[in-house]
Amino acid sequence: MTFQQPRPPAPDDRPGLAVPALSLRGLAKRFGDKIAVDGLSLDVPAGSFYGIVGPNGAGKTTTLSMATGLLRPEFGTAFVHGVDVWKHPLEAKRLMGILPDGVRLFDRLTGEQLVSYAGLLRGMDKDVVARRVKELLAALDLGPDAGTLVVDYSAGMTKKIALASALIHAPRLLVLDEPFESVDPVSAANIRDILDRYVASGGTVIVSSHVMDLVQRMCDHVAVVAAGRLLAAGTVDEVRAGESLEDRFVQLVGGRNHTEGLEWLRTF
Repeated sequence: MTFQQPRPPAPDDRPGLAVPALSLRGLAKRFGDKIAVDGLSLDVPAGSFYGIVGPNGAGKTTTLSMATGLLRPEFGTAFVHGVDVWKHPLEAKRLMGILPDGVRLFDRLTGEQLVSYAGLLRGMDKDVVARRVKELLAALDLGPDAGTLVVDYSAGMTKKIALASALIHAPRLLVLDEPFESVDPVSAANIRDILDRYVASGGTVIVSSHVMDLVQRMCDHVAVVAAGRLLAAGTVDEVRAGESLEDRFVQLVGGRNHTEGLEWLRTF
């Protein structure tokens, strides 16, 4: 299995065109003999709520890891508001808040200490950090657990405290990999409200998920990825083409099994 080295163009910066919040150009990554991402290019408009969907193993996490500077691509590059992530990593990362999949935290800190630490690492003023931490913990319903060690948090609470750490510096771009996994419905609704207000104020959110209904209700743009390649991208209405996003996703990705057989399941 091989891929050809792509020729990554720079983002389109012609006068009158808005610079995308995120531009991926020819990203490619291989693990052993498996091609995880195969020359993927994508533009995420600034101010959008962008969903990246795909089956398990589609390359979503690998793509976002390369886009945010967590994993070096073999070919291609990524630009955050026109800043090359790999040539100018510090400048690019100042613009981003990231919630990686399978996030690992300094879990021997309390929730309040962890979010404060994230803010101070960004060079923020101590008083500003303290005020924002209090507001974030209250908004995410973590106020009563501010003094609890993160190691003692549930999976959903851990996800929320990681989100607070990603938001503390008010980034222009928020990249969230499966942000609602293990999160209860009430907390998920609160998180969606926070993200909706963030986008309404001019921020950009990218979420990866394989839950089509969630993406269809939450996002205004969507990209469908499978086998490390981009199959479709655009507004949600453009991509679903008059059908539900789930049905359109199945058409694009394929692989749906027919249910002949299994008669023994109906013998009881």
